[in-house]
Amino acid sequence: MRSKPPVLSALFLVAGTCIGGGMLALPVSTGLSGFLPSACVMLLCWAAMTLSALLLLEVSLHAPKEAHMLSMSASLLGQFGSSITWALFLFISYASMIAYTAAGGGLAAVFAHAIFGLDWSDEMGCFFFTLLFGGMLTLGNRHIGSLNSWLFLGMLAAYAVLVGIGAKEVQTERLRHADWSHAFPAAPLLLTTFSFQTMLPSLTPYLHRQTQAIRWAIIGGTTLTLVTYLLWQSLVLGIVPVMGVHSLTEALERGQPITQFLKEHVASPWLSWVAEWFGFFALVTSFLGIGMGLKDFLGDGIRYLFGESMTAGSKGKSVLFFFILIPTFLFAAYFERIFLIALESSGGIGDTILNGLFPICMVWVGRYRLGWKGEKQVRGGKGSLIVLFLFFSAILLIQLGMG
Repeated sequence: MRSKPPVLSALFLVAGTCIGGGMLALPVSTGLSGFLPSACVMLLCWAAMTLSALLLLEVSLHAPKEAHMLSMSASLLGQFGSSITWALFLFISYASMIAYTAAGGGLAAVFAHAIFGLDWSDEMGCFFFTLLFGGMLTLGNRHIGSLNSWLFLGMLAAYAVLVGIGAKEVQTERLRHADWSHAFPAAPLLLTTFSFQTMLPSLTPYLHRQTQAIRWAIIGGTTLTLVTYLLWQSLVLGIVPVMGVHSLTEALERGQPITQFLKEHVASPWLSWVAEWFGFFALVTSFLGIGMGLKDFLGDGIRYLFGESMTAGSKGKSVLFFFILIPTFLFAAYFERIFLIALESSGGIGDTILNGLFPICMVWVGRYRLGWKGEKQVRGGKGSLIVLFLFFSAILLIQLGMG
């Protein structure tokens, strides 16, 4: 008898992967535009990333059971597509892991001093974060999912306390600030904050390939993320000023998480402490979600290129984790402003192509060249695919123009 798919755990895994370090950068990147402009662009990015995830689900359901992004793109887009997938998947995953480790290492150093009186450097904090939470990736996907659910609940609890305390500190006149010229340049990072597609091929077998269960996890997870972001934006943009000392502008110039500036503008001594714990939970849940997808992707790629024996046993796992954790630690610890740079680059280049344009192209090939049968996960035919393709292309052009 088939066991019931853990839909709620998967939903938390989706939301936990989205709500991570990107959330700590969100007000920094969008704050100059104001609440209303940033909320409108956020709604567009949420819709686009949810639809692209559903398209990738359609591809995954037509692929063999153990297939990941590499083998799916190779079968539908050829050798060129698989080569681009290799490069972009690694770019997105490593950029995200590096960003979360950089911010998580800083928080680890803060906690080490506050709790144990230890004076850790950011490099030491990054090493501890990588060793502890990178080691958890050695657990199976089901154990990672269960652990992630508890961490996500911890994040929600900290978030609820944060909103409850912080609501009293909001100055509504700050929410009326609006500068639409800064809204769309923030779109690349907004894509990153809804990015979880790199672990979706791992989610499909996790939910026993049951279509409705996976759809619930995707739509429920991204919608929970959207609501969380809108409340977070209203809280932070209503407390931290746009200009001046410890402002959104200063946070953007320094490329640091907003929690380090939020505490400078609140009267409650508890708010900054809760904000840092919230940031910690948010970073770890995303780190584990992206790490799980990267682990499975590298395993799929190594099996595809060198055969099953290369990933078997403890030696194969050691090789995988060496390639994941060593580069992550080195970039996170020794490159200035890497937190914001990594997230913006990941969304503007990686997410637009791999998580946006590629699922559209793969579904187009499957539906209109290979004649796929069965339920379409996104309705609207060719028209909806073309509109989505143009949207992601526009975001890519924005990022390239900014670069």
